[in-house]
Amino acid sequence: MMGKKITFIICTGLLFGGALLLNAQKFTSEKVNKVLYFNPEVEPDIEEIKEPTNTAFFSAVSDNLSERKNRMLKTETQISFDSIDQKTIADYCLNNDADFAIVPKVKYFKVGFGKYVFSNQVVVSMKLFDAQGNLLTETDYDTYKKNMRLLGSTVNSVKIGTNGAIKGILKQFRKTKHSSDTGF
Repeated sequence: MMGKKITFIICTGLLFGGALLLNAQKFTSEKVNKVLYFNPEVEPDIEEIKEPTNTAFFSAVSDNLSERKNRMLKTETQISFDSIDQKTIADYCLNNDADFAIVPKVKYFKVGFGKYVFSNQVVVSMKLFDAQGNLLTETDYDTYKKNMRLLGSTVNSVKIGTNGAIKGILKQFRKTKHSSDTGF
């Protein structure tokens, strides 16, 4: 009888101790922010380059966010970079349970004569919004000016531009007062 009581007490103690350890871990872990990414607006507006651009863009975003405490949410919607409605952003954030939203734009340089001759250089621009649709910061990254890249694939230029723009957004966001209370 005494052995059963001791076994019961030990098991109960281990159970409560494990629960306390799990709660302690829960409080020490940082909040994971959910960031909603829209499809980038591609300039020039040519259908043939949109899908490869989207693929390269989201590949770079997922690679970049795997290093951070953020979770990527993706929407197949494209919003015009220059005319963004605050209510639309807030609605998308609410419907997707997102803490932040990023509206991107990828602009290709046109070189030479003809309609479909492009350089592999791009400018990736991003605007960061909070869940209420307020613009927090924006940045752009020009692969030619920053890296002096003349050779290489367009896919790599989009990835380099996307990584540079994300780093620029984070750098500018940390400079603002929002970083102390929102924790991006």
